[in-house]
Amino acid sequence: MYPPPSRSSCRLFIFLLLLSLFPLSLLARPFVLVLSQDDLKDVQNDDASPLESDSSWDDDVFGGTHVKPDDELDPGSWRRLFEPSTSPVSSSQDSYLDSYYTAVDKMISSSTIGDARLMEEASAEIETAANTEGDPHARSVLGFLYGMGMMRERNKAKAFLNHYFAAEGGNAQSKMALAYTYSRQDMHEKAVKLYAELAEIAVNSFLISKDSPVIEPIRIHNGAEENKEALKKSRGEDDEDFQILEYQAQKGNAGAMYKMGLFYYFGLRGLRRDHGKALMWFLKAVDKGEPRSLELLGEIYARGAGVERNYTKALEWLSLASEHGLYSAYNGMGYLYVKGYGVEKNYTKAKEYFEKAADNDDAGGHYNLGVMYLKGIGVKKDVKIACKCFIVAANAGQPKAFYQLAKMFHTGVGLKKNLPMATALYKLVAERGPWSSLSRWALESYLKGDMGKAFLLYSRMAELGYEIAQSNAAWILDKYGERSMCMGESGLCSDAERHQRAHSLWWQASEQGNEHAALLIGDAYYYGRGTVRDYERAAEAYIHAKTQSNAQAMFNLGYMHEHGQGLPFDLHLAKRYYDQALELDPAAKLPVTLALASLWVRKNYADSFLVRAIDSLPEVYPRVEAWVENVIMEEGNATILTLFVCLLTVLYLRERQRRQAVAAAVANEPNELVVPAVAR
Repeated sequence: MYPPPSRSSCRLFIFLLLLSLFPLSLLARPFVLVLSQDDLKDVQNDDASPLESDSSWDDDVFGGTHVKPDDELDPGSWRRLFEPSTSPVSSSQDSYLDSYYTAVDKMISSSTIGDARLMEEASAEIETAANTEGDPHARSVLGFLYGMGMMRERNKAKAFLNHYFAAEGGNAQSKMALAYTYSRQDMHEKAVKLYAELAEIAVNSFLISKDSPVIEPIRIHNGAEENKEALKKSRGEDDEDFQILEYQAQKGNAGAMYKMGLFYYFGLRGLRRDHGKALMWFLKAVDKGEPRSLELLGEIYARGAGVERNYTKALEWLSLASEHGLYSAYNGMGYLYVKGYGVEKNYTKAKEYFEKAADNDDAGGHYNLGVMYLKGIGVKKDVKIACKCFIVAANAGQPKAFYQLAKMFHTGVGLKKNLPMATALYKLVAERGPWSSLSRWALESYLKGDMGKAFLLYSRMAELGYEIAQSNAAWILDKYGERSMCMGESGLCSDAERHQRAHSLWWQASEQGNEHAALLIGDAYYYGRGTVRDYERAAEAYIHAKTQSNAQAMFNLGYMHEHGQGLPFDLHLAKRYYDQALELDPAAKLPVTLALASLWVRKNYADSFLVRAIDSLPEVYPRVEAWVENVIMEEGNATILTLFVCLLTVLYLRERQRRQAVAAAVANEPNELVVPAVAR
């Protein structure tokens, strides 16, 4: 099976925004937003009443330095179990949450060792905490257990009810799960409210001047194979390249020092964030004359990240950075002036600094200018200009600009009201919230070989609507089988339960645009893997993958048309799909050539022996493959066969050498018998 092409294209109407929320990810899926003239709303500059009436627009739209801890933003998070040093809990909270975390810890441990009895004990304790004590966080986990069918019969209705009451109790992860459920059912009015709330939590935790490189949850597979290149770059301090970099930094290399600070500050390449280490490396880099560290030192002092907050020092570092040509530092300086942090408020100077940053292609500068025009801060309110600024910032991957555009689509200010678009944009921002830490913990578990824990964490994340987590969890089930420690209704999953769960996860991923998942769903229905064979549903899945310009899907549709399986028998359509597959992927030349030859035979020799021989190949091939695997590839047989082939090769070469020697001897013998010509 040849690899499908990776291609995304879209028709341009007025202008095309390529908005990628994950610009630095290893396997990013760009979010493409196409705006037509109909999306652009004629707005008077003072026509912003919906914004004024919506209290959420009165929040700190610039983003703040006073950010709450992740535990407050994501109550009930499992961070306490995976990062205990970063999750201080008061004694009052200990008594209230202790039983909840004890039960969750048992659940995680049982997934590691595959202990069904321990999982049953944990699920019983979680149910008690949810139903007897009314703990919203326990309700959230109980909803997860019902949704997955773990130690209880799978029941979507009970999963929904538990998530609903957990969300009412303040559990953010249940809000994510509910919002995803609503969006799948096209209930955008309900989904958009929840995603807007969650996106606001996420956006208020972003950095103020220089936004973090956005790290997408790593896709651990690349089609049917493990994504080794991406995984290699996610091993944290165990990565050989990181260890070399650390050695260079310790030897005084200024560039290496800056990169070390960057990795620790943003938590890159699988490292845990450590602001203390980041500050140390940035200061060392500055001492060595590395100017790029100046701006991030200003950021650190403005946020109080690993050091006491000091706006005066922040302005000093940012000013030094701007003097060294780091124009994005002007954005941080403008922020301090617009907020009046460490300096007297000065909107004129703030606008001047934002414009300097924007003129040098800084996305944050464009964003903050947009906020000033949107709110009429130091300038005349102009929603059109604000919209243009947000579009430029979003085109550069500025996540806060996504949030503002989502607001515009939500409220109908600047852009025509469009709830499905608002829902999609809010979701992209919300997925960057603190609950995304699940992805890091799952990846760490996977890299350590703990497939059970990785599967559990990816499954929890999949329930929240993360497409990559859905495909990762499904891939672990398919790849590792029993090693996934999948828990079913009454113990470890049976083969049927694993197939059914993988099928469900792949289906959800395919709904969100994962073409590989759509292909696997089609294959499952076509071959009857984990489900009843259904050619029509297989065709539906392949058509879904085809809409994403997938060559393999087009080839499969051509084959189904050629054989009349799930689709009408139509040789002309079959040829069209085969040709399209070849146009999209040159690697398809061999299978397409064979398929076209089959079409020619079928058209010119219908009902002949040749057609019957071609139709019998799908039945013959598995038997030949099984014979090769079970007989030829069996270790002892393979060794004997190899020796036998070597012996035949030696004998053949010896025989050929003997014949060449005889031929040469005959050619060199003198021609003693000469028959004279007969004269006539």
